[in-house]
Amino acid sequence: MDIKQIFENNKKWITKQLQTDETYFDKLGAGQAPEILYIGCSDSRVTAEEVMGLQPGEVFVHRNIANMVPNTDLNSMSVINYAVSHLKVNHIVVCGHYGCGGVLAAMQQSDLGILNPWLRNIRDVYRIHREELDAITNDSERYKRLVELNVQEQCINIIKTAEVQKANSERDLKVYGWVFDIHSGELIDLKINFDEILKDITKIYKIV
Repeated sequence: MDIKQIFENNKKWITKQLQTDETYFDKLGAGQAPEILYIGCSDSRVTAEEVMGLQPGEVFVHRNIANMVPNTDLNSMSVINYAVSHLKVNHIVVCGHYGCGGVLAAMQQSDLGILNPWLRNIRDVYRIHREELDAITNDSERYKRLVELNVQEQCINIIKTAEVQKANSERDLKVYGWVFDIHSGELIDLKINFDEILKDITKIYKIV
């Protein structure tokens, strides 16, 4: 890749935006008021706005390896705090994707150095759902199911946070678990029933 081409692409993009709306950058510079916080994977094949058909300013985006939201990660926690408490988003999406390298790495017994503590969070997801996952004999299907269950557990981590609990007492803040199928381009809503999953443990995590 020629890095210079990126700057040429940028000039063309500016021209295109101004042809569509000559006040585009005035509006962009006026501030942001996104409705959605999107937490996705850093995978270069999975973009946020493009996949959802949204424009700059419409979605607040956080990405990391395997779309994780561990409570010890100050980066993720800061993003949630800012999005929920200051931007007042009404929707939080955790979007995983089939073919996720982070999830695949977590399924393998190998020393990956600095990645070990990060991937341990995914291995914890496997431990929690080991009975279901071990019952899946097809390796590919087990891998896909771990991608889905990882999304589910990260959504639960979000629901546990003080910011989200407080927001839920003040407004209707929704959390969604999605998966992007890189083989078809389809966004899949996992339709996770969080009320059912959390009904027996809500009291443990409730702080607001």
